[in-house]
Amino acid sequence: MSSHKTFRIKRFLAKKQKQNRPIPQWIRMKTGNKIRRTKLGL
Repeated sequence: MSSHKTFRIKRFLAKKQKQNRPIPQWIRMKTGNKIRRTKLGL
């Protein structure tokens, strides 16, 4: 399930990159925390 979540985040970031908009710092922090949390959950 955690892998599906990270996949959704990656797809979301890819969509933002396609819009040629720089990724805000808070999004990167958010995704990083989520991925770390899911890894600890496993």
